[in-house]
Amino acid sequence: MKQTLRPRRMRISEGVRSLVRETSLSAKDFVYPIFVVPGEKVKEEISSLPGCYHLSVDEALKVAEEVVSLGIPSVEVFGLPAYKDEIGSSAWDMTSPVQQAIRAIKEKFPELVIIGDVCLCQYTSHGHCGQLCGQYVDNDETLKLLAKVAVSQAKAGADMVAPSDMMDGRVAAIRQALDESGYQNVSIMSYAVKYASAYYGPFRDAAHSTPQFGDRRSYQMDPANSREALKEVALDTAEGADIIMVKPALSYLDIVRQVRDTTHLPVAVYNVSGEYAMVKAAAANGWIDEKRIVLETLLSMKRAGADMIITYHALDAARWLAEK
Repeated sequence: MKQTLRPRRMRISEGVRSLVRETSLSAKDFVYPIFVVPGEKVKEEISSLPGCYHLSVDEALKVAEEVVSLGIPSVEVFGLPAYKDEIGSSAWDMTSPVQQAIRAIKEKFPELVIIGDVCLCQYTSHGHCGQLCGQYVDNDETLKLLAKVAVSQAKAGADMVAPSDMMDGRVAAIRQALDESGYQNVSIMSYAVKYASAYYGPFRDAAHSTPQFGDRRSYQMDPANSREALKEVALDTAEGADIIMVKPALSYLDIVRQVRDTTHLPVAVYNVSGEYAMVKAAAANGWIDEKRIVLETLLSMKRAGADMIITYHALDAARWLAEK
């Protein structure tokens, strides 16, 4: 039988492969997370996240300059406060590092899209993502606090706020608070589909946000569930979310695809700290080709349906893509 079906024709050269390539990856797909801390001239590498740093505001400005120079359009700002208490009041303190960094970066780089992480875990003395009633996170009382955080970040100059707490109704509460405060044009990137994942370990080290008791499974999602993800997407969409996020990304690409097929909103994924740290550890041991692994991993997230990727690899990936 004569062979006539030859799909290899479409792989015969780089020119042909490029012409028929279905998915592309560029620096403009990335959001770079930064961790800001009190003080000046602070740049301390995070041991569990090689290549990532705790930065004072002045050092964060230098990183923002590098982000802009590489063509990365956005940063997400996380912070360690100067003080913690039971309700996490430093999260909406305008003198806290996050608010100071947002203001400083926006003043120097007005074109850079600044996303503020809205949560309480790194600000509370107990490490949970809200106000406690005994050992239970009180959902509705926490909504009031999250609204304060979002408004404070918008006041500082954030273009977008990203609630990561997984409280019921937080998108609606934040949207109402922003609108009432005159920030109708500040967007909400909702961590709509956030699983109670073991992949967050290095982040909790970076953000000093490990719970002092229990865990977060009473508010973050069960990794076994997928239909629940679509319910969360529907609820957050109805409440006014502008962007839907799936977190983590790599082990949840099936969820990313289901969300992409369900919503017309932009879809973000978070290439989380554990995913990053595993690649870094393997690369340090010479077991993998870091550049190829990272770019293939990020491409897979785009292929699954992500419109944007929050990733600690952003700086390296942008440089590698520029080499092509």
